[in-house]
Amino acid sequence: MKKTLCFSLLLVCFSYFLLAQDLPMGYKEIQLGQTVEEVREILEKDSSFGFRGERDVSLLPTEERVLIETSGSSFFDRCWFQFYEGKLYSIILNINTERMDYFSMFKTFTQKYGGPTFLNPNKSEWKNENVILSLEKPLTVKYLDVQVFNTFQENSEKATSTEDYLRQKFLESF
Repeated sequence: MKKTLCFSLLLVCFSYFLLAQDLPMGYKEIQLGQTVEEVREILEKDSSFGFRGERDVSLLPTEERVLIETSGSSFFDRCWFQFYEGKLYSIILNINTERMDYFSMFKTFTQKYGGPTFLNPNKSEWKNENVILSLEKPLTVKYLDVQVFNTFQENSEKATSTEDYLRQKFLESF
């Protein structure tokens, strides 16, 4: 009896993962890795976004990163598309909580992509070797390029290590 129950449970879990779809690399036609021009063209054609052209595009002054920020229509409040070295690496979509709720989004993501790889009261995250897809409260969906994210983390750790070293040297000078 126990073996049959364990086998049945294992079979259900295994089939659940087989039915789960691979994680998307973006929302609709907007995909991580696209150029600024490609994303702008898509935004201009898609009425889900309130893209107004050049005034929605800015260059972040401290680094060579381009940011497109748009208002949304219908289900979106605001949306951000961040580029690094000319390629889209981050999509952030703030969802209108008057039209959609966290639980409905979570249920849909779980049905499509399986259980989250990370879960806490404020955030659910699905991850593979290419993309991190997160659903955050109150209601934000994020797509993040894993390779670019890892690069940023490594650079941040190097900067922190240098800062720690300089701090220690300063303390030792007294």
